[in-house]
Amino acid sequence: MFHGSALKMISFPLGGVAAGSIGLGGRGQLRDWEIFNRANKGFSPAYAFPAIWVQAGSEKPVAKVLEARILPPYEGWEGLGSNNAPGLSRLDSAAFTGEYPLAHIDFQDSSLPVTISLEAFSPFIPHDPDDSGLPFAVLRYRVTNRASSAAKVGIVFSLENPVQRQSGAGVSRQEKDERRNRYKTEGSLVGLLLDNPGLQAEDPLCGSVALTTVAVDGVRVSHWEGWPKGRWWNSPLLFWDAFSAAGELGPAPAQQSTVAALCQQRTIAAGASADFTFFLSWHFANRTPNWCGWEAPEGKGDTNIGNFYATRFSDAWGVARYAAANLKQLEERTRLFAQALRESTLPDVVKEAASANLSTLASTTCFRTADGEFHGFEGNFDSSGCCFGNCTHVWNYETTTTFLFPSFARSLRKSAFGYSMDNQGGMRYRQLLPDGYARYSTAAADGQMGQIVHAYLDWKISGDDDWARAMWPKIQKAIAFAWEAGGWDPEKRGVLTGVQHNTYDVEFYGPNPMCGTWYLAALRACEEMARALGDDVGASQYRMLFEQGSRWFDANLFNGDYFIQQVIGRRPDEIAPHLREGMGSDNPEHPEYQVGEGCLIDQLIGQYLADVAGLGPLVSPDHVRLTLASLLRYNYKHNLEGHNNVERTFALNDEAALVICDYAAGPRPRIPFPYFQEVMTGFEYSATALMIYSGMVGEGVECVGNIRSRYDGIKRNPWDEAECGHHYARAMAAWSSLVGLSGFSYDGIGKAVVAVPRIAHRRFHCLWASGTGWGTFTYEPLAAGGTRFSLRVLFGDLKFRACEITFSGFSAVVQSGNTRLSHTLEAKGNRTVVRFPHLIELRPGNSLVVETES
Repeated sequence: MFHGSALKMISFPLGGVAAGSIGLGGRGQLRDWEIFNRANKGFSPAYAFPAIWVQAGSEKPVAKVLEARILPPYEGWEGLGSNNAPGLSRLDSAAFTGEYPLAHIDFQDSSLPVTISLEAFSPFIPHDPDDSGLPFAVLRYRVTNRASSAAKVGIVFSLENPVQRQSGAGVSRQEKDERRNRYKTEGSLVGLLLDNPGLQAEDPLCGSVALTTVAVDGVRVSHWEGWPKGRWWNSPLLFWDAFSAAGELGPAPAQQSTVAALCQQRTIAAGASADFTFFLSWHFANRTPNWCGWEAPEGKGDTNIGNFYATRFSDAWGVARYAAANLKQLEERTRLFAQALRESTLPDVVKEAASANLSTLASTTCFRTADGEFHGFEGNFDSSGCCFGNCTHVWNYETTTTFLFPSFARSLRKSAFGYSMDNQGGMRYRQLLPDGYARYSTAAADGQMGQIVHAYLDWKISGDDDWARAMWPKIQKAIAFAWEAGGWDPEKRGVLTGVQHNTYDVEFYGPNPMCGTWYLAALRACEEMARALGDDVGASQYRMLFEQGSRWFDANLFNGDYFIQQVIGRRPDEIAPHLREGMGSDNPEHPEYQVGEGCLIDQLIGQYLADVAGLGPLVSPDHVRLTLASLLRYNYKHNLEGHNNVERTFALNDEAALVICDYAAGPRPRIPFPYFQEVMTGFEYSATALMIYSGMVGEGVECVGNIRSRYDGIKRNPWDEAECGHHYARAMAAWSSLVGLSGFSYDGIGKAVVAVPRIAHRRFHCLWASGTGWGTFTYEPLAAGGTRFSLRVLFGDLKFRACEITFSGFSAVVQSGNTRLSHTLEAKGNRTVVRFPHLIELRPGNSLVVETES
């Protein structure tokens, strides 16, 4: 819970995944209106606020803006100015609780005879990208009458029409203001549709916004299509005069401004509560690469690549119509997911990190084009996307799309293995849009190998053999690209010795653990895929290369504490095309910008994703543990007061963090690689997840807690972990720690479930997610001794023939519903595999229950 000064930085994204968002501030204000198909930090309409009016019995009514008081500082060239009327009275204080996708605010005010809270959310239902992708937000104010007599309460929401050219957005405002606000009713849906017929149909800002509610008995709805029009501040003055006098909106003004207002008023009995619900929806169909900041093929920058939601709805009213009509089930499924995550008996900081970074999906980092495909920037500048192209070497780190929105993950794979990959198998690490006209210049070794591992993981947790067969020839071509002359592993030894462009925006020359473990993981993934698809010869070849490379790594790169780089320069004529970019060393024979003997935070990044994918050890497990211990010894700074950093600063002073690279145990190159002194959460999350998978649970959880303590609402926004841009995609690696601690994995190829938590679990409850659905699993002790294990599906399905659980014994009762299931038990240390003669298929509401004797 956040309160006081910790409310200052909060901007909680409200909006559908890949559909834009509006930030809910910690005081209850709306900020960061990023609904126009590109980043728009700091933008808000001149007037966009709710206000409340209360009259208890015959007492004098009180009216206030329904936000907590504005927090310091109060300075500016006009003080705080007049936008959103900062001089109007507001509520005393607020306490903010965010459990993405749900936000809750409790307001406090000593002058009102009522208590007020706000619940705000947008539908968020994993595995349902369409209903999770609505450009729509719910604001539900609950008012409880504390007085001894009935109270009349009115809440009005005012919104200036934002459908116009915005000054400061790189374009000038319209010469003539043709914004239009119209009151509409359709069944029980009532409200205002805001648009602008003066904009050209192809203008990126041509669209609409709707402010609506559902009419219910006992509630008087009033509206103004515009506040009274006037010079100076006549308009807000006359609005406030009218509302504060009567708690509703009277006859429409003769001349109206562009600020629309929708009001609900009702009488609340003493001690009773009532809800006042408002909907915000938006619809902007025109997205071009030039507008949002995505690089395009020559001459294609103004091509309208569209918005997927705009293929479902014709305007913002249509969005509101659909969402309001289906709100009950949309909200139930959203709350079902939120509850499953909240009630998981995992460390709070792990749940908080995983949950908070889900919000990146609703930021302008992510979008879906009209064809339904998912795309992502790395992050966002304040007014445009930052680093376009589904950047493979960044998106490799995250597992959120993999487990919660598998169709998004497959869309990323479609891009990487599609036109972005050339005929030789070189995968350009950024996608140009529109797709199919030109390729980006460079292939990245870590990006390419990581995408191979992700493709295997996508298949494994879904069991979609048809998809895997279609992908397999492309994956074979991608791994074989490493063996091209002048390439990454031209001698085909299982070791990347060539010039490797990577996520540090330079090339590493010679064998290094970061790109190298990605390669080892990719070889293992190819081995597993080949074997499962019936190519035993190919599987054996991949296995041979993997074993050869793994042995070489342990023998040549491990220095006794951690893995290092062997820097090997290359003549330009020895380097294959498309492997270098202009940001690295100008002298490839004696390259700068290398790791050398530094202790690198993601030196075992391939092992991290291999663990998530169940591919086993890539190098010696003892060396993995020693390396992680070295990260804690060298890279882990309990505070950064003595850490000198001339690069970008994401953490400082007394904050604890894992730094990217430390040279305490080895000589630092005169010019190391970029970012080596920095702290970035996505790298930290991948390292902490590897700690958890490696049995260092306490250390991993501690490091996750350090990250979240930096995002405390005072220093930073808890729902915006930045790297090269706001809402950085790499930080969605936070989901991996949850997966690792849960100990849940699903093999859709072999139809097997493993549910063995990595923390004490005599009594345990946790969310799980696979490529086919999600649900919960539980361990609880039985009164007579023994344990009850239950596995429940809440969405999608789960098909399996075996279920591995924590249990050591020889008898169990297994059933689904009222049906006892035939099974056999196979001991596996302190675990037991429950095997079934037939395929078990669980659907929503179904459970598998195993009761064991002590």
